Amino acid sequence: MTTILVTGGTGTLGRPVCDRLRADGHEVRVLSRHSPPYAVDLRRGGPLVDRAVRGADAIVHCTNILRGDEAAARQLIEAAHRTGGRPHLVYISIVGVDRVPLGYYRAKYAVERMVRQSGLGWTILRTTRFHDLVLRLLEALARPPVMMLPKALRDQPLEVTEAAARLAELAAGGPAGRVADMGGPEILGFTDLAVAYLEAAGRTRRLVETPLPGRVYRDLRLGAHLAPESAVGRVTFAEFLARRFANPTAAGS
Repeated sequence: MTTILVTGGTGTLGRPVCDRLRADGHEVRVLSRHSPPYAVDLRRGGPLVDRAVRGADAIVHCTNILRGDEAAARQLIEAAHRTGGRPHLVYISIVGVDRVPLGYYRAKYAVERMVRQSGLGWTILRTTRFHDLVLRLLEALARPPVMMLPKALRDQPLEVTEAAARLAELAAGGPAGRVADMGGPEILGFTDLAVAYLEAAGRTRRLVETPLPGRVYRDLRLGAHLAPESAVGRVTFAEFLARRFANPTAAGS
């Protein structure tokens, strides 16, 4: 049994990572702003971060911060060095962070560089976007009566529990560098995704495709965020929706 720290361990990805690690017999520590005994904002650091890191054999860094990813990673790496250990640092990133000039992606790519240069043993896994995120985006787009969709844009959604299982496997092993990307089982246009969502949710919307300006849209349209050669996921978006909307409470509708 090893001791593994999971940052963001109460989130969409962190929670199933913790569940899988515990099921595999590991001692799991959770660092999250609202989860004692390590309830702390990782961006600010402090004694609780050191306490959480001390003695950990591995750290799975799942914290997803829209503003402050680099600060959080810096605090984590510095805590690892301060506490004298050499934990295996496992980082979850996103396919396309080095190809799509989106601010959030650039921050993720900067954290990748920090992990590689950390002086710790490290592993980086890039995945395509999770089903849950695509669903939240579609729900937002469906608020008005006309659902405006980005023209010619595709996505490759992945089941979050499959990513969690892979992260748990990587954390239990030795540092592996940047491992093979992990993508969902199918690449679908946004119109197809929207139709599947509306049917599953029992909603009706008029769909209108519209082109968007800028380099980010161009790169996404060209598929810079996709991993067709790594379509290793098994749960399709339709299967995810069927399961989610069979439980209206979980679906948030």
